[in-house]
Amino acid sequence: VISHMEPDHSGSILRLAEKYQEMKLVGNTKTFAMLRQFFGASAPANERLVEVGEGGTLSLGAHTLHFMLAPMVHWPEVMVAYEETEKLLFSADAFGRFGALSRIAAAPWAPQARRYYYNIVGKYGAQVQALLKKASALEIETICPLHGPVLTGGALAEALRLYDLWSRWQSEAPEEILLAHASIHGNTARAAELLKQKLEAKGAR
Repeated sequence: VISHMEPDHSGSILRLAEKYQEMKLVGNTKTFAMLRQFFGASAPANERLVEVGEGGTLSLGAHTLHFMLAPMVHWPEVMVAYEETEKLLFSADAFGRFGALSRIAAAPWAPQARRYYYNIVGKYGAQVQALLKKASALEIETICPLHGPVLTGGALAEALRLYDLWSRWQSEAPEEILLAHASIHGNTARAAELLKQKLEAKGAR
């Protein structure tokens, strides 16, 4: 199942397809268009492709996958899959986090997830909200993102809460204002500092 065609996720598709000649590839229309663009004449033949769309299902025997499209979270072909028996959501890049699991497995999820969100999908808040609306209709016990740790229990609930806030551009601390800037020559930094002073003069934190 190809959730996302970005090369860090799809770079081994050809090797897998060559090694396992019976293997089928599951994706949507945009997935397979990208597959052909990326791999050209070497792309797996059409008879090996199983196309699914919004609301599509795939029975795997004891497990059934339900597919939902999640365009621009954070590429146009992204889709997520829900497994109904174990209540798993395979969320593609949604709920991802920076950092190698071998080094930060015990670290809090939110700091690197926040940085990941705003760097990778931050400007697509409306699309994230659309995915959250779809997910709200499901009974989810585990989220399996393509980047970062599997989320269960309290970590899962907190991730859903924060994603809702971030994608609605709501502050995690409503009484505070965050000013973030990058400033190559210092001019933007001076503007941010001036804005900070003006806000503080009005009593803002």
